[in-house]
Amino acid sequence: MPTARDRPPEEAAEDTSFARGLRLLLTVADRGQVRADELSAVLEMPPSSVYRYLRTLQEFGFLDRRDGRYQLGPRLLIGTGSNVSSQLLIRVGEPILQALVDETGETALILRRIGLSAVCLTQISSSHPLRVEFEVGGMTPLFAGAMGRVLLAYAPAEILEEVVAAGLSPLTPETPGEALLRAGLVEIRSMGAATSEGEVVSGSVAVAVPIMGKEGIVGSLAVTGPTARCGLAWRTRTRKLVQSAAETINASLMESGWA
Repeated sequence: MPTARDRPPEEAAEDTSFARGLRLLLTVADRGQVRADELSAVLEMPPSSVYRYLRTLQEFGFLDRRDGRYQLGPRLLIGTGSNVSSQLLIRVGEPILQALVDETGETALILRRIGLSAVCLTQISSSHPLRVEFEVGGMTPLFAGAMGRVLLAYAPAEILEEVVAAGLSPLTPETPGEALLRAGLVEIRSMGAATSEGEVVSGSVAVAVPIMGKEGIVGSLAVTGPTARCGLAWRTRTRKLVQSAAETINASLMESGWA
């Protein structure tokens, strides 16, 4: 049976105001450029509602309007890599996520940045009864956990300043403050990977790496599981596996002409 992650954003079932706005934003991202009337038809949304959402998203810098068409705005663009559609990233990434689950025994997922948040695009869950999972479409702060910090490390410098200005309210006692955050981002860019423990979900470990295009970050590829099963040897091995998996996704995207 198809799940939510198998459907394009215009077919998402949720009908809250937030979900409609997010669905519209993701539809623009997936189509590259689109007119308001096309969005109205695809999303089966009244034109007046479409224009209201478009106006708000423009005001926040999430969308731009050029020659009568809407596209991602400066708050969301991170080089050409961000032009890879979410659906393509999911389609290319899910078989690789399954391989990571088989090799590591834990949940594997792909995230992208929207504004100041990391959004879970898709995940393949561990088969263990006790496992770490995230809601597809759910958001976490960029500053908390390896998965979000990888996205933040390669975001424009002004995004980090916005994150700091907005406040670093910890999700758990392990979430770092500003000084540790800034130092950690430098390390991520140096090492090309991040590991965190207990920052988003207490008692969990996450290992994440960037999925990079030629001129920008495409997303974050991560594996996460309970601390009790994910010791030092697991973390070292998993980091190598995730880095290799990200390179495989990169190669597939380049073959498709997107990355």
